[in-house]
Amino acid sequence: MADKKEKQHPTRSELRRQREKEQRFLTILGAAENLFARKGYHKASMEEIADLAEVSVGTVYFYFKNKEDLILQMLEKIGFQLRNLLGREFKNADGSIEGFKRAGIIFFEEFCVQYPEKVAIFFRESAGQSQQLEAHRKKIFEKIIEDVQQALLKVRDNLGVRYRSQLSAEVMAVSIMGMYERIAYQYLIWQHRPRDLQTIGRDAVEFIVGGIRNLSRNH
Repeated sequence: MADKKEKQHPTRSELRRQREKEQRFLTILGAAENLFARKGYHKASMEEIADLAEVSVGTVYFYFKNKEDLILQMLEKIGFQLRNLLGREFKNADGSIEGFKRAGIIFFEEFCVQYPEKVAIFFRESAGQSQQLEAHRKKIFEKIIEDVQQALLKVRDNLGVRYRSQLSAEVMAVSIMGMYERIAYQYLIWQHRPRDLQTIGRDAVEFIVGGIRNLSRNH
């Protein structure tokens, strides 16, 4: 039996082309994010996206089937980034209530302030579109809610308390995400008050922590 050929490693030229391809993908995605947040998903055209990305329209269609495919992949990346951001704080604090507070503050002071375009895409432009996009959006939100719920259960275990019912952690997780979404929408998108988000965010987090404690009972 002939020996199997060893798998060849990519050449430097192939690696360079792959990096360039990935960079074009990110550049197009960034241009679309900018236009969707500024002009709105429906008003932004593929031609405008190509122009802002400094590529041909054909190049845009090479990477993305259509505009819906663009926002689907954009939403996936934003959801992944947000989950990592919050998850990192939960993990670093080892499930303490302080870690939970820190995760909330990071959402308002880092994610919302540094990435207002992502906030607009995640909470405004991706909502109420096609059934496929809405289903994908729902799936991402459900994953984040599950992350928050698991963090709440870890806080419960670390504090040595129990919640009032078996549904308490789920209800709180849904409420927390709803509050985050509404505050980001109200003060960043509608009123455009990023300078106030530090105070607003800290007040919101304290309100949330008070709710967690209110639903907690000693064993």
